[in-house]
Amino acid sequence: GTPLNQQGEPQNLVVLGMGKLGAWELNFSSDIDLILAFRDDGELNDRRETAYSEFYTRLARNLVKVMDAVTEDGFVFRTDTRLRPFGDSGPLVMSFDAMEAYYQSQAREWERYAMVKARAIAGDLKAGHELEEFLRPFVYRRYLDYRALGELRELKRKITDELIRKDRQENVKLGPGGIREIEFIGQAFQLIRGGHEKGLRERRIQVVLRELGDLGLMAPESVQTLLDAYATLRTVENRLQQYGDRQTHDLPTQPQERLAIAFALGYPDWETFKQALDGVRSRVHAIFQEVITGGQTEAAANLNLHGDPEQVAATVSALGFADVAGALPLLDAFQKSHAVRKLTARGEAELKRLLPELIRGAARMAQPLLTLERILGLIEAIASRNVYLTLLAENPQAREQLVKLADASPWITHAIARHPLLLDELLDPRSLYQPLTRAELQRELDHKLDGVDVADPEPLMVALRQFKQANVLRVAAADISGAIPLMVVSDFLSYIAENIIDSAMRHAWLMTAQRHGVPPGARPDHVDGFAVIAYGKLGGLELGYGSDLDLVFLYHGDGQASTDGEKPLMVAEFFARLGKRIIHLLTTNTPAGILYETDLRLRPSGSSGLLVSSVDAFETYQMQEAWTWEQQALVKARCVAGDPGVAEKFAAIRAQSLCRQRDTEMLRGEVRAMREKMRESLGSHTPGQFDLKQDFGGIVDIEFLVQFGVLLRAQSCPPLTEWTDVVRLLESLTAAGFLAAEDAGFLRQAYCGYRERTHRAALMEVPARLPEDEFVEVRSRVQA
Repeated sequence: GTPLNQQGEPQNLVVLGMGKLGAWELNFSSDIDLILAFRDDGELNDRRETAYSEFYTRLARNLVKVMDAVTEDGFVFRTDTRLRPFGDSGPLVMSFDAMEAYYQSQAREWERYAMVKARAIAGDLKAGHELEEFLRPFVYRRYLDYRALGELRELKRKITDELIRKDRQENVKLGPGGIREIEFIGQAFQLIRGGHEKGLRERRIQVVLRELGDLGLMAPESVQTLLDAYATLRTVENRLQQYGDRQTHDLPTQPQERLAIAFALGYPDWETFKQALDGVRSRVHAIFQEVITGGQTEAAANLNLHGDPEQVAATVSALGFADVAGALPLLDAFQKSHAVRKLTARGEAELKRLLPELIRGAARMAQPLLTLERILGLIEAIASRNVYLTLLAENPQAREQLVKLADASPWITHAIARHPLLLDELLDPRSLYQPLTRAELQRELDHKLDGVDVADPEPLMVALRQFKQANVLRVAAADISGAIPLMVVSDFLSYIAENIIDSAMRHAWLMTAQRHGVPPGARPDHVDGFAVIAYGKLGGLELGYGSDLDLVFLYHGDGQASTDGEKPLMVAEFFARLGKRIIHLLTTNTPAGILYETDLRLRPSGSSGLLVSSVDAFETYQMQEAWTWEQQALVKARCVAGDPGVAEKFAAIRAQSLCRQRDTEMLRGEVRAMREKMRESLGSHTPGQFDLKQDFGGIVDIEFLVQFGVLLRAQSCPPLTEWTDVVRLLESLTAAGFLAAEDAGFLRQAYCGYRERTHRAALMEVPARLPEDEFVEVRSRVQA
């Protein structure tokens, strides 16, 4: 009989090629590793009701026999099936369900490495590809799995011990600097990062190495060294096996064989060849040591938090921490915390490796005790996830950057505690302290969202949040280190927000278009007739670390027309749903947090107005109904995403509205009244304190002065409507004759000084308030 799947269709055996066969890397005398499976279990419709497992076992035995049996003509391939679940003691063939149960609960770690190269090569290829997809989460974890380094080290140690025991160190596959070390380097990155980087889900080691270079995970020169070495070692491997037609990876010991191998490889003698080969292997082994063993620590075993207090004190002192009396209560509270008490055995082992290095690092900081307190709080927050402890234990650079940033800012340690994936950003100081430009941000975000299913918003929301968190961390790190000036900090934070808004808008458009079609003349894959306008801090390119977004949505088109989908909507309703989806993507609280708090109250008629306004309605409102404070807000408004045509219409309306003739005294009175109202409700009202933003002579006073100048002079000087940020508007107001150059320069300096202090306050997680004896002269002159 013929086995059938659950759909009643004939089903064949699935043959997975493993190892070099799976990776298209067979050498001259390779054996082949196979795993055999079938999709659905059942029974044949014969008299014996033969189980499918019995049927496929017979088939598999015959297959192996045909391949492996030695006849007078030799054999096809030596065939090894020991990589299957349970190895030699397991069934030769298993159903998909049985394999799923095994890999979810009983598979050993080395089987993950083996599955990196698994490939359906024969039989039911469609079912084989389904099996590959099922196995992918087992191989490639959603998190950064740095445990792979320790496990690869242990596997390599066992291989080395066995080679030493058998006196086979001169083995080009398994020995130091051999083929296996190159494969382990690639697999380390694959197992750690393959869950995030699809390009690393590759079987061929040479492709993996090139991808590591493209992703910036390995230096280009290291990648090229490994590629050249791999080609050399594989060539040597083939020549060894061609000589005598036997499977071997050991360098020969007999003079005649040595000379033959050297000649076959283009060398005049064995010594010259051996010297070149030793150089290749030495370079490979150096990179292997750096990647696989570079993060090991030795001092960790000496600190036992549960031990005698005097011993703990002695160890802390030996680690260079001067304030032992201050550190002991922190360490005692840490080891008594619920998270630390509930650590698994593996977690305890990783913490034992990690903690002394963190104490040693904190001891070198300007504020050792405060730094240690912040670090312990972070470790306590992530203690339940062993993988993050392993990441820090394995990576000295990450530990060093963590300690440095913890010394500088509690905001950063709290951000990492909330989102431990950010620890990955600490691995490379080159990128950590170099925020991305607008174009680089766009490329990174496009790469991160590549393959995200439009129909499923959850992965999109997670990816957007991780993108924001990682890039804001880069800005904060560069800010704290002084790598970038204040004005650029806000620029970078604004670029991040703009890219996120643009991406959220484009994906929301695709989601809405899939359900309802698009407005007349629009395209399903391109945003037409819609734009996002940013007001406030984002509009003025002055975004801070905790700023929310003030947004207004505009559309252009016939609101009464219908979309062209199976579930059509009126165009006005289509754009309203588009706006709601954008807000949902930005503000929904997920396990990865929210993107931004978003305020839409600056739209026409505020909270009582439509979520999305037509361009015509927006123009009517601005020209006929807008209050003076809304005109002030318009000074800082600009389009940040959407249809360029709508952006142009908005810019024209904005310029027309700002350039109106105004009564000077009426304008002055209305601006002053609004400022007094804001100060009354938002100022500090605390004796002895100065609120940098709201109190007399602060940030908002400067902003109101600039807005008053623009509204007053824009009619006679239209270039005043070109910019939205305070600094460039001060320059424009000087050119317009509203401010003297000296006054504008002073206001610019005061404004930048205030904002620098607000950034610092945010990173230190303290209110943006100072003692009232600071900035006294500056505040007085601003008020004047």
